[in-house]
Amino acid sequence: MTASIESSDLRGRAVLITGGARRVGAALVRALHAAGANVLVHYRSSSGAAIALAEELNGLRANSIVTHGADLLEASAPDELLAATLSAFGCLDLLINNASTFYPTPIGTITNAQWDDLIGSNFKAPLFLSQAAAPSLRASRGLIINIIDVHGLRPLKGHPVYSAAKAGLAMLTRSLARELGPEIRVNGIAPGPVLWPEKNIDESLKKEIIDKTALKRYGTPQDIARTVLFLAKDAPYVTGQIIAVDGGRSI
Repeated sequence: MTASIESSDLRGRAVLITGGARRVGAALVRALHAAGANVLVHYRSSSGAAIALAEELNGLRANSIVTHGADLLEASAPDELLAATLSAFGCLDLLINNASTFYPTPIGTITNAQWDDLIGSNFKAPLFLSQAAAPSLRASRGLIINIIDVHGLRPLKGHPVYSAAKAGLAMLTRSLARELGPEIRVNGIAPGPVLWPEKNIDESLKKEIIDKTALKRYGTPQDIARTVLFLAKDAPYVTGQIIAVDGGRSI
């Protein structure tokens, strides 16, 4: 993705997105595919959803989506995913670190396994995947987008490990922008309430969360997708930034 690209599409560009089979990740895949990109969809356990998404989008444009399962906590995963992307598309233009684990860890209950899981998926995996992808992204003058969280900037009660991991990813985003420039841009997106957790939450809690936004409503995964497309297509002079897409929650 060269600095000169300011077109309305991403035709022929190669994207690797982690956690792309479902929820926000799937919305990003659809938006990037509609803009013309070829996408490797990483998944850990959602093989059925990943395959179904690939079949649907390949039906619209043949050989434009490939899937690859990997546990991002495994040391071999970054090189494995990069190799799969290069094998499928011959290059890499955009890496989106989207995969995440999320659950509460109240003080007094935190285990080493929870630490390894939350820090590993939300912070360690993006670092090592970015490191593995850097040579290919330098060659394409590409872009890394890290999906962070408003709670990487404002901690969520009962979730100290998750909040710390996302805070680390926020600093990593800025650090990588310095380390990898001028060839590679690195930016982050910090979503607010755009999709409720799969574990049902109380309606009163939903209302409390919405009431804390300036816009008094929740967003959608498409709001995140639009921001990804902006950074990929229309922001060649933007790097080291974290864009809050949170309806004003962070203010």
